[in-house]
Amino acid sequence: MTNVLLVEDDEKLSSLIKRYLQQQQFDVDIIHDGSIAAEAILTSQPDLVILDLMLPGEDGLTICRKIRSQYKGLIIFLTASEDDMDHVAGVELGADDFVIKPIQPRVLLARIRMLLRRNPNNEPRTELTNYQNDPLNNICTALCFGSLSIQYSKRTVVLDETRIPLTTSEFDLLWLLATHAEEVLSRDFLYKSLRGIEYDGMDRAMDTKVANLRKKLGDNASMSTRIITVRGQGYLFVPDSWD
Repeated sequence: MTNVLLVEDDEKLSSLIKRYLQQQQFDVDIIHDGSIAAEAILTSQPDLVILDLMLPGEDGLTICRKIRSQYKGLIIFLTASEDDMDHVAGVELGADDFVIKPIQPRVLLARIRMLLRRNPNNEPRTELTNYQNDPLNNICTALCFGSLSIQYSKRTVVLDETRIPLTTSEFDLLWLLATHAEEVLSRDFLYKSLRGIEYDGMDRAMDTKVANLRKKLGDNASMSTRIITVRGQGYLFVPDSWD
């Protein structure tokens, strides 16, 4: 059973998250005070820490800074802010993911499961410089396809030596597509993996995100060669088209 330590001062929210994750067979403990969180994390060494950014006592970034060198598990930040600077600071300190408030429990669960699949048994995550050499490795933190480089640990994308600014959701979509290169991903799979919900057959939000991603990555919408639409099936990331 995966051990989770939730550091969140909102008692109603923390109770909701704990109850939901316990229903999904997670073992969950809660801390409401940031001033005691670092010591508790280092003492108990849980598999996963869910860490609110704004806490009484010490904030989430300070806690992350204190523990990261001695804690090898996963860290997910909860934040009400979509400020890129907060996200950059968190990533630089060693955060694995961010979930934006208000929290949807199913989305949080999907993010947790995605991280656990990438990092089974909390083994040290290794850098992989060319994903095509190891397409089944689920614990990599770096992918490289020709002129495209994706760094999950830093949540950065570089194309033709130019950094491409992506939103959090755009980066998550690109990473999911790239880690399943040459595999057609259905809309239902994308919705379940990224949003924790089933595709209703009508929502076009994912199509819009794909279109925005293509635009930023220089993939001509009418003649896409990098992220292509497979009619009636979904989307396909083409690994050989980034030279």
